[in-house]
Amino acid sequence: MNPKLQRVFFSLALITWGAVLVYFFASGRITKYLAPDFRLLSLGGGLGLLVVGAFNLLTAGQNASCGHDHGPDDSHDHESLDVHPLAAFLILLVPLGLGVAWTKDMYSIGSLTRKGLLDSPADSGSLFLGSVMPKLTKEVIEKQHPKNSAGYHAFGLMELFFSSGDPEMRELVGGMQIETQGRIVTDPDGGAKQRRLYRLFITCCAADSRAIPIIVRFKDEVPAVEENTWMTLSGTMRYPDEGEGFIPVLEVDHAAESAPPPEESFMRSDY
Repeated sequence: MNPKLQRVFFSLALITWGAVLVYFFASGRITKYLAPDFRLLSLGGGLGLLVVGAFNLLTAGQNASCGHDHGPDDSHDHESLDVHPLAAFLILLVPLGLGVAWTKDMYSIGSLTRKGLLDSPADSGSLFLGSVMPKLTKEVIEKQHPKNSAGYHAFGLMELFFSSGDPEMRELVGGMQIETQGRIVTDPDGGAKQRRLYRLFITCCAADSRAIPIIVRFKDEVPAVEENTWMTLSGTMRYPDEGEGFIPVLEVDHAAESAPPPEESFMRSDY
């Protein structure tokens, strides 16, 4: 392939990658893939790719020294590749285009299962809270989680998940009227009135995300909503030992669909 045309192709590939990164940032879709601390880095990388790609495109027709001398029988160049340039161009762009077009910006149930949706808190290092928090009392917890107008204490779902591994927290929170929020999905290991409520914990990006679930059991009819619908549930918190260690179970009194919060990451959401 003509060296100039080859440079044009690769410049366009850089510009396309940069434009996709900037698009994800500008459209807000990046919130599904990166924690807040990494989003500006992604934007900076996208802008950098745009600048480099544009510079290479504008200078594609210019000849330049390769920076070292060639011997009389040395006819090598710095343009050739192990694959055809057009094939390399397609390898760079076709998967990117299909990924942007086809992704639903969310996990399937199968993916969530592999990321811990059905795991028991007993297998998840649940003593984390007990090792870092000072001694608690009922009064302290109620002050940290004031009642809402309906008389329920607002708790983050992650806090409820990890509290099952802390005997002190189980004793204090067990039997408390609480309200929490998350995505609801079918529990294949539960009965007709059991579901799982989860949120995603993201350290830096979607690749390292993990589903943090609790079990929810409805006293009355289960709401007829689609899988992964955001719900606000209120009821009584229990920590039964059902053969897997103590597990967090919310006995639901009231359920309502709710708007998705602005962040998935528990590091940036306090409810």
